[in-house]
Order: sequence, then C-alpha cells, then structure tokens
Amino acid sequence: MKLWLFRSKRTSDRLPTGWHRTFSLPSSRAENDRPASISHLVQPTYERDVLKTFDAAVLRKHDAAFEVEQVTIGDLRPNEVLVRIVGVGMCHTDLLARDEDFAYDLLPLIPGHEGSGVIESIGHDVTLVKIGDHVVISFDSCTRCASCLSGAPAYCSEFRARNVTGRGAEGTGVARSAVGDDVSNRWFGQSSFAEYSIVAERNLVVVDRSLPLELMGPLGCSIQTGAGAVLNTMRLSPGRSIAIFGAGAVGLAAVMAAKASGATEIVVSDLHESRLELALELGATSVVLGTDPDVVGRIKNGGSGVDYSLDTTAVAPVMTAAISVLRVPGKAVLVGAGMADLTIAPALLAGREVTYVLEGAAVPQLFIPRLIEMWRSGSLPFDKLIRTYRLSEINLAERDSLSGATVKPVLLTDRDEFERRP
Repeated sequence: MKLWLFRSKRTSDRLPTGWHRTFSLPSSRAENDRPASISHLVQPTYERDVLKTFDAAVLRKHDAAFEVEQVTIGDLRPNEVLVRIVGVGMCHTDLLARDEDFAYDLLPLIPGHEGSGVIESIGHDVTLVKIGDHVVISFDSCTRCASCLSGAPAYCSEFRARNVTGRGAEGTGVARSAVGDDVSNRWFGQSSFAEYSIVAERNLVVVDRSLPLELMGPLGCSIQTGAGAVLNTMRLSPGRSIAIFGAGAVGLAAVMAAKASGATEIVVSDLHESRLELALELGATSVVLGTDPDVVGRIKNGGSGVDYSLDTTAVAPVMTAAISVLRVPGKAVLVGAGMADLTIAPALLAGREVTYVLEGAAVPQLFIPRLIEMWRSGSLPFDKLIRTYRLSEINLAERDSLSGATVKPVLLTDRDEFERRP
C-alpha cells in the first residue's frame, strides 16, 4: 500500500526539521484512492531523516561499563551544525550518570561535554561558523533570557534543561541505536563521546587551525571552570592567597590561573601525592595531603587563613573545610559536581562569602580565546594534565581518572592517526 505524506499548515502540528509524518492506509482502501482526511482511520508515525551512522560510547546502566556501539542521528535543524569529533575530555561531571537517582530518566546516554572537532555540515540558518572550521564545544544556553542577554550564559534560565537532561530543552535530542532504541545525545548540548556530534552554533568557539585540536576540548569545561573561578569570579589580584581543594583538572587549572594572577600563596590539598607533586610543578607554593587529620590547621599554618578558597570535590566535609580556612573577610567558591548537601553553622559565615559557580562564570566565545593565549604564552600549560586514549578505551580512561593515575583523559576518535600522549 502507499504511504502518503501530509504537511500540516497549523503551527501546532509542525515538526522539527528533519522529521516527517507518515500515515499507513488500511489495506481495504483502493491503492490510488487518496483520502481527504485519514485522522479517523490511523494514527501517524514519526520518523527522522537519516543523516549519519557512527560509533559512540553509550552508558546504558548507571553501574555498567560504557559500550562503544553504532548510533544513527537525523538531519540538522536550521541552527545546528554537525561536528566531526577529533578529541573529547572526560570530566567528573560526565560521571554524574553513575548516580542511580540522577540517571533514572537519563539513560541510555552518550555523555561527553568537552569536545573539539571540525564542522562537516551546517543548518541553513547558521551564520557564525562555516564548514571546515575548527571548533571547541562548550555548554548550551538559550541566548534569550535575562542572564544570557546580560552576558552570563552559564546562569541561563534553561541551563539544566539544555545541559543535564541529556535530550535538550525540547526533549528531542536522541539518536537511534542499532537495536532500535532511543539514546540521549544532547548531554551539555553535545554528547561528544562519539565520532560525531550535533551542536547548536551558539555552543561553538572557532579556534585557529594551527592549534593541536585534539587537545583543545577540555577548554570547554574543566579548564574554563577552574581558571574562570579564579579570573572571573574571584578576580584574584597580585599578593593574594588561595587554597584549592582537589587537584584534578579543574583544581590544577585554578593553580595555573592563580600563579598567572600573581598570588603569593597557593595551597593545594588532594588525596593523591602524585597530583600534589604536579600542583607544585604548576605553581602551588605548598601542598597538604587530604588524609591529614588537620587539613584546615595545616593550610592556615598558624595564620588567620587565606583570602580565597576553591572546592572542586563536592564532598560536604571538604566544602566545609574550604570555608573554614578563610580569613575574615574571605570568599569561598564551590564548583564541584555532586549531589551532597552542605550544612553550615551560620557563625562560620560571619564576614565570609560563599558562592557556587557554573562553567567559570564564562562567556566561552570570549574566555576560551583568552585561555588559548595564556596557553601559548606558557602561563596555562593545561596540556601537561592530558593523557590520550582511543574512544574504544573509554573504560580504561574512566578507571585511570578515578584512581588518580590520569588527571585529564582525552579520548581520540581517529583510529588511523592515534598516538598516545604523553
């Protein structure tokens, strides 16, 4: 029997670009007898035009290993682009999907939100980027709300819907697996643990083609978050002091930014001695092992405390310690991705300020080029944090990250040109 395509003129019935509505006529009707209306006969089905099939790392259960499998995506919407992913950093935020409660409505999911790559195709309304551009992908925002319009896209009123639901603000960001089920593929507007990613043009930062593109992805989140907390939120000035809790990529980016800002005291606390050694190499003036029974006392070292503190762990006792090490006045900045509650005695806040910062309070299109210039000048050598893995080695990368063996895993998708770094 024939399938007739009906395009509705009613706005409420319009489908996203790349989707179409089909109706199947009952076999009893004459094949050439097109009805004026068939809504009373059959229900429509919705199908998306096939654009590309490729490999992606899919998390199907919160406690299962990643599976690299083939998925298929549909055509682009007018403001979207298709990016061929070259490299993608693994961030602690990607592992929120390991939390059973958080992941309840999220899985199966393609995580990944520190992608970098090359634009292969664009929607017909795209004007800010072009095919062939090298890009870093950052978080999504609506561009319309008061926060976005005032230059604070990290506090977009739709931030959660656009970034941590996995399917975007409209709930339609899905790929189709080889077995036919839907897989969420708009994690932070990109889901870049994959060979390809569909991204809105507002998420993109065009970078110079001479840069090592495969290493640039972490600028889109972890490096931006740590450096931005220091440079954008604290606005750390020469002669000031700071304590940093957690020497992962975010914390070590903060160390580098603090050194570049002229801080005279940079104290770092972490559970891994190897990371503390790296912190000293990158600019820390002293370090404290996180298992020390008196971390706060060791950081204060008989003084009144530090001007600023940064917590990257989202662990409640550590966040409390980050507040306790402050002198008065002082400011604590929290950036860790986690589900723990923080309970604080009000007296601990006397003369102290505490804030939670997303994405380094950055405008990526302005801040990431600044970070690249710092990297070029040698003041932000974030590439020292990176170890590269094949996309197929994602479970090894996760294990190395959790054990502390690797600070910033970066997954490379080009199987023919793979060379492990360092």
